[in-house]
Amino acid sequence: MRAKRCVRVCTRLILLLVVTVTALLAPPPPLFAAGSPVADVTVPAVGRTWPVGLRPRVVRGWEPPASVYGPGHRGVDLTAAPGTPVRAVAAGRVSFAGRVAGKGVVSVELTGTGDPPLRTTYEPVTATVEEGDEVGPGEVIGTVDATGSHCTAACVHWGLRRGETYLNPLALLPPWLLHRGPSRLLPVH
Repeated sequence: MRAKRCVRVCTRLILLLVVTVTALLAPPPPLFAAGSPVADVTVPAVGRTWPVGLRPRVVRGWEPPASVYGPGHRGVDLTAAPGTPVRAVAAGRVSFAGRVAGKGVVSVELTGTGDPPLRTTYEPVTATVEEGDEVGPGEVIGTVDATGSHCTAACVHWGLRRGETYLNPLALLPPWLLHRGPSRLLPVH
């Protein structure tokens, strides 16, 4: 009886080890959906900070549209309470700070990211910067508005474009900023 139990426990431990090693060695998920019109676009990891908080929860991820006018989500939504400071993720120049369709929007053209340059957008945001201002990574560019969010709870919509092409803004962040902490194994019962 003890031998059977020992075999079962050892089998479970080996299976858990195989699953864990497989997960650790698997390539990361693609930043772009298969067949996406922007799947071949390279985004340099120039970001140095999250737009809000230290590691905000992504409420809704990037869902690239299959066509220019197709459905999708052209950015990511990050949890953030009204009044939370919004920061530039990388160095750049403010290309727009104002209201669009009743929402506060700030756009920053990122320095040294090609032609046309990458441009990040943040909304709904009350701007503390003006068009033409130079900003550094982590510099406060505004605060989260209490109204204007398309999320059920307050959030910041963070977008990224090169010209007219929407890209995944999470691609701007280096892997060490995206990581949420150490992996943990579940106990074997």
